[in-house]
Amino acid sequence: MKVKNVLISQPKPADLEKSPYFDVIKKYNLNVDFFKFFKIEGLSSIDFRKENKTRLNDHTGVIFTSKHAVDHFFRLAAELRTEIPETMKYFCSSEAIAYYLQKYIQYRKRKIFFSGQEISDLVDIIRKHKTEKYLLPCNEDHNNELSDLLDHHKINYVKAIMYRTVAEDMTFLNLDKYEMMIFFSPAGIKSLFMNFPDFAQGEKIIGVFGHSSAEAATEAGLSIQVEAPTANAPSMAKAIEQFLAVNNKSK
Repeated sequence: MKVKNVLISQPKPADLEKSPYFDVIKKYNLNVDFFKFFKIEGLSSIDFRKENKTRLNDHTGVIFTSKHAVDHFFRLAAELRTEIPETMKYFCSSEAIAYYLQKYIQYRKRKIFFSGQEISDLVDIIRKHKTEKYLLPCNEDHNNELSDLLDHHKINYVKAIMYRTVAEDMTFLNLDKYEMMIFFSPAGIKSLFMNFPDFAQGEKIIGVFGHSSAEAATEAGLSIQVEAPTANAPSMAKAIEQFLAVNNKSK
């Protein structure tokens, strides 16, 4: 199948010409549409109290696995008029999230810790601080991989639901237009079928970013032809380019 029209389930880059997709679009003369399939909504302070039986300052350490978690933790702290002590320790699943904390607090390495890409690396750091009382801000529809590991190592923590993923209305799209569709999260896959419950892949090429997205796509009955990150394709733009190079040669 010749690929001409591509749907990417992310917001359009602010400067497309400086994005990693631009060279691929130009090289293969693609028509690419960018649309995010879902949005993140924070729980109100009232709903937070209903959903969670804990107070933010009852804890000595916070575990952050996303920038959304950081934003909604500090938003709720402000709405609940809860003062977060300077002694609070922050444990982040990536360096990018750790540096993002500068938006809200003065960055001090002595109380901010971060790991590499693997969740197990983060848990290894947390285990070195076993006496802390941890709070784990998370999505209403969250993955249990981290909490399962924390349970396994008997870490003292409490989950706190602070935000939820809500499907956007995408029914304005004509999916028949696209030969390739790219997804970056299980939420995107879920939104696809909420908006188009009768969607059938047929000959469409499906691309996914990340293991959890691949699992969600497979569980939904989709066949994956483009996948990232891999050793040869660390980005989705690179994965698309490699697929098209092989696909076009076979024509």
